[in-house]
This record gives sequence, C-alpha cells and structure tokens, in this order.
Amino acid sequence: MTKKHQTLTQILITDIAAEGKAVARYQDKVLFVEKVIPGDIVDVRITKSKKNFAEATPVFFHQLSDLRSNPICEHFGTCGGCKWQNLDYQHQLHFKQKQVKDNLERIGKIDLPEITAILPSKQTVYYRNKLEFTFSSKRWLTNEEVKSEVEIDRRALGFHIPGRFDKIVDIKHCYLQTELADQIRLAVRDFAIRQDMTFFDLVEQVGFLRNLIIRTTSTNELMVIVQVFEPNQEWIKLIMDFLAQEFPQITALQYIINTKKNETFHDQEVITYKGKPYIEEEMEGLKFRIGPKSFYQTNSLQAYELYKVTREYAGLTGNEVVYDLYTGTGTIANFVARQAKKVVGIEYVEMAVEDARINSQVNGIGNTIFFAGDMKDVLTDHFAAEHGKPDVIITDPPRAGMHEDVIQTILRLAPKTVVYVSCNPATQARDLALMDEMYEVIKVQPVDMFPHTYHVENVVKLVKRNA
Repeated sequence: MTKKHQTLTQILITDIAAEGKAVARYQDKVLFVEKVIPGDIVDVRITKSKKNFAEATPVFFHQLSDLRSNPICEHFGTCGGCKWQNLDYQHQLHFKQKQVKDNLERIGKIDLPEITAILPSKQTVYYRNKLEFTFSSKRWLTNEEVKSEVEIDRRALGFHIPGRFDKIVDIKHCYLQTELADQIRLAVRDFAIRQDMTFFDLVEQVGFLRNLIIRTTSTNELMVIVQVFEPNQEWIKLIMDFLAQEFPQITALQYIINTKKNETFHDQEVITYKGKPYIEEEMEGLKFRIGPKSFYQTNSLQAYELYKVTREYAGLTGNEVVYDLYTGTGTIANFVARQAKKVVGIEYVEMAVEDARINSQVNGIGNTIFFAGDMKDVLTDHFAAEHGKPDVIITDPPRAGMHEDVIQTILRLAPKTVVYVSCNPATQARDLALMDEMYEVIKVQPVDMFPHTYHVENVVKLVKRNA
C-alpha cells in the first residue's frame, strides 16, 4: 500500500519504461521514478498513487548506478532537455533497443524477426539543425538567487522549465546545436537587454520579444527567425539590423509579428528582412528547400541514415508505384523517386505539400505527385484507381500513429511491401497488430535520432503473407 507523499527507502531502480521514466517495484506495485537510472538505490517520495502503480521522485541516493555518466551541461535536470545525459551513451542505445522490442512484443503481440542492432548517432552533441528559444520576463531563479534577496534582472532567453509553462531557464551554453547558434542566442539576448527591450510575459500577455528560432544546414546555410508580440517597428529594425551586421553568416533573416496567445505561427505572415525566404539542405546531391514553416528531420546526418534504411526496405527496382503517406515536405518521396516508376505523396498540411512539389522541381524529379488533405479522406479505393494501385507503401505518421480507417484502406489496397517508419514504437506496435493477419514483419531497424533523450525512431518492413 502506498500513499501520496509517503517516503519509501532503499528502492532499487531496475529498468527504463515509456517516456524515459525509470522503473522499480515496491511490494505488488510498479513505481515510475524520475531522474534516476537502473542500478541506483534511492529513497523516493510518492507523488501519485494508483491501484497498480505509483509515481515517485528521488529524495536521497544510497548508491549510484555503474551505468551513470557525468552530465556535461550545467543546465541538466533544470531545463528538461537531454534527460539521459546521466546515462552512458552505449546504455542509452541498449534501453532504446529494448524499448522497441518490448513495445512490439507486448503491444503488437506479433511474430518478430531478430531486431537489427540500433544505429547509433555519429554525433551525440551539437547534432540538431533546429532549436526554438523563448523570451521571458520571468527567468527561473535558483534557490541561491531566491535566498540572496538581491534584485535580479529576470529577462531570459532559453527553454521552458518542465511543468512550469511560464518560467524559462536562461541558457548559457547548449550542447544541442552549433556553437554559432549559441553565439547568436546570447548576442540577441544581451543586445535586447542593452536596448531595454521588453521580454514577453506569457501570463500577462505583454512584452515585445517572444521567440527565437535558429535553423542550420549541413551546407552552412542559416535561418534566424525572431518572433515578436508587439508591432514596434523601431525595435524590429534595431534587432534585425543588429543580427544582419553581427552575423553575416545568416542567409535567411526573418521576423514574425504574432499577437496571438501562443507562439504557433503556421497561420502568421513570415517577413524576410534579409536574404532568401528559405534555406537548403542537401542529401545525395538532392536539394531540399526548407522554409520557416517547413518540417525537416532535426538531425540531418542521422536523417540520411534513416532514409537509406527506408529506401533499402522498400526494395525498389524502378518499376514500382510507391505511396509515401504523411510525406511532409516530400523528403522521403523525393529521396526514393529515382528508384521508382512513380511516387504519390499525401500530407495533411497544404504548405508542406507546396514545399514537396518545389523540392521535386528544383531537383528535376518528374515522377512525383503530391496531394494535401486528411489521410483517411484522401487515401481511398477511388484515389488508388485514379493514381495507380501501390506496389509499395511507405508510411511515416505522427506520434499518434495511423487512423484505423487508413490501415483498413492499406489492407484493401494490399501492396506487396509496407515500410513503416515511426517515432513512437508503441503506436507503431498497435498498428502492426492490426495488419498482422495480412502482413508479416521481416525486418526491424531502430535508429537513434536524438542522443541523450529516450526518443527512438524505428523502421519496420512488412511483406504480404503468401504473396
């Protein structure tokens, strides 16, 4: 029996569960514990207690696990990112592979081949090509700062504190993106403070500066987007001119005036102040145009490895009609197009489809066609009759997985091969179970796209039974 706020002593952490929380057992109950790793022996305080499980947080460490690694970031444990920096990278890979296997077996309950060893990321720091930072007038204060009673300038530019949407940790150095991105962020913050610009207050909905987005490419192109709440043209010009002068490396300098209550800007005008309205990434000689609202995998080098696996699993000979579901900006569709007869991409976001068409055009690819709309409404028997029945379907849905109507349509279309790319092995396993009567899983390849986090991509190849 456990109760909220109860303290349990000498608890051995034994495993990692979904969403990166660690697992222990107390009597007949499973404990999900944050901020610990397998092998730790800790006293924990119960924060939530249910019939079959409880959630807890550590209050005292009796013994530290041999799997531990020293976090390199001074903000570790505060900003909420890179939660596995305290876990040795080889063991991160082990638990990600285990997560894939456990989900496919426990949720999917399907026969599996031997799962191929996870593909590690060649870069474990500075691997992201995009980060979003939030301006705030309410910087998160350390206990020492609170106790000091000294008046502190609380303007900050950084990441949200987990569970505190209105508080921002002021990031001094981030190990996720390039050193240049760090320099830009710090320079913008310091310049804004010197000019006495106001930082946004999310609760009161006042302030000038809201958000800073930095995107980079392997081709050394650089996009910087400043999002502001107030249409103060004098301040906009000041900060844009400062960025243009101090960082001539910026190839796409843009800003957004967003007076909504949230920072989402897909419905907002993006104004290009200097340079191009996009940046370009390159992969195997293919150029991919990335606009301010475009999605592109945030680990460019590892995205290439992911797409190579996807293409290999598709087994194309040049004669196949390929459907690329949830195509986004058509990255996978254009990547496999040279090996296919025809590629049909379907995506919900109209602007992403426009990018996909442009990416085909700039690469001289003439055998792709893209459609926008809700997947379950677009992908129908009539659609396939009009555009050609697919020999191969590649699907890369969002974390929620595929709608059951989409799965039923795939089963009716009955392509010989389905390649399922997923960022959530749990929903992938659920969908594979629905396809199990018609399709056999013959290959599984986990890919680590995000070192120091519990996130893992997984690619599965399915072939039609008795084909």
